[in-house]
Amino acid sequence: MALEWWGTRKNVSPRLRLEVELMRATFADTFKLNVPRSGLLYWLGTVEINLKGLKQRHHTLKIVYPGDYPNRPAEAYVVEPYIYSEKHQFEDGQLCLFNPKDGVTYGWNPATSTAVTVSGWAVQWLYAFYTWKATGKWPGVEERLTAPPNGNLRSRR
Repeated sequence: MALEWWGTRKNVSPRLRLEVELMRATFADTFKLNVPRSGLLYWLGTVEINLKGLKQRHHTLKIVYPGDYPNRPAEAYVVEPYIYSEKHQFEDGQLCLFNPKDGVTYGWNPATSTAVTVSGWAVQWLYAFYTWKATGKWPGVEERLTAPPNGNLRSRR
């Protein structure tokens, strides 16, 4: 079996130790790291979106580490309440948080970006989503990304 990027339960990698330290320093106990016996590591946490008139302020986010992390960014999903947007969200529910064309200076940078980066972007995405729902205009620059041509979407929700 190939060694996981994060090490093992008994020998955790320096990268995962850093990820945990940064998540705790930024979000305190908001997010909890889940290490399933099989499958991918993920953070699960509930954040409060403070917008007037919002029926449900508490939103549970799931930040999933892909197997080839940090070469690929962690993925963000809104677990509760159910949210789906034809803008800036993939069909499996993954939030579209940045444009890969923007490169490492604006988007994901394997050397400096962490789960904190993705979690922060996910919270910003929620505010943008509700702004769009209220105004009909998504704040910021938009680019619609579509499903892959083979239609092979994997759900990690």
